[in-house]
Amino acid sequence: MATGRKVRVLIVDDSAVVRQLLTRELARDSAIEVVGAAPDPYIARDKILALQPDVLTLDVEMPRMDGITFLRKLMVHHPMPVIVVSSLTPTGAKTAIEALEAGAVDVMCKPGSSYSIENLSPELCSKIRAAARAHVRATSTSITPVHKPESGSAPAMSVTTDKVIAIGASTGGVQALTEVLTRYPSTAPGTVIVQHMPPKFTRSFADRLNTVCKVEVREAQDGDSVYPGRVLIAPGDFHMMLRRSGARYYVEIKDGPDVHHQKPSVEVLFNSVAKVAGANAIGAILTGMGADGAKGLLTMRQAGARTVAQDEATCAVFGMPAEAIKLGAAEKVCPIQVISETLMNFTAELAAKN
Repeated sequence: MATGRKVRVLIVDDSAVVRQLLTRELARDSAIEVVGAAPDPYIARDKILALQPDVLTLDVEMPRMDGITFLRKLMVHHPMPVIVVSSLTPTGAKTAIEALEAGAVDVMCKPGSSYSIENLSPELCSKIRAAARAHVRATSTSITPVHKPESGSAPAMSVTTDKVIAIGASTGGVQALTEVLTRYPSTAPGTVIVQHMPPKFTRSFADRLNTVCKVEVREAQDGDSVYPGRVLIAPGDFHMMLRRSGARYYVEIKDGPDVHHQKPSVEVLFNSVAKVAGANAIGAILTGMGADGAKGLLTMRQAGARTVAQDEATCAVFGMPAEAIKLGAAEKVCPIQVISETLMNFTAELAAKN
């Protein structure tokens, strides 16, 4: 998109009231121009070709074709930044994860009342401006579920690893983390992750990953142990910190103020990992808007941890990794396709030193 011109937005929603209110609210932002609106994906398809918008806002529950099906088709034939704006119930959270996996840049919760849309407009405007800068690529791959044995309690201390991987991600992170974690071997080090997501999303995301990864993936609960073959994702609206008791690593889940406007915050996680794991840790910062986690990754590296950042070419938004690289926090900068391999190589190198 050319620098200086307004972000052209097409609104796709079956509700005439929502289309009208969104158009009015987005028009308040001087950097955004609503170029059109569509009540269903078929009309949206024609308007995309005619109007060439920079960003699409997309509802999920629509007539003639649901939003997820349309999104999958769009990302194959005409990839572009899409923000899903939909009602998010416990069931809807699962749908929202499907949208992110299908290629949506972000997802926002539509207020319970259409007339409360002005409450989400500042955040939506911010997300639209960020989405306009996102690198969106065509998607065509599918992921096959993996059958694993039922997970049980933590292994005995003799097989507990002293290595911990910490990963932070935001915008575009659903696809990035799926790319990384589906490449994990079943014996991968215990991994703790902050992905910027609202409540309910993180559980749906973890449950989805658990079906397609060789490792166990779950939404973290306070006191959960961190051990090989387990991945813990911070719950939405709570911070997650790594703690240690003897040879056992575990997580603490707690409330607190936003850090870098985020809760959970990557910074909070990375700082705790630097403190309790030090040179026994590996850190990775992936695609995302802003600077959350950049200083924390530097703190990890200064504590002796191995660190890696996702490269610009494969990031949806090269914000968080760029800030980390600027600070000298990233020992390596890699495309997303080799991040998992890099993490496992770091693990082997750390183990060889022991």
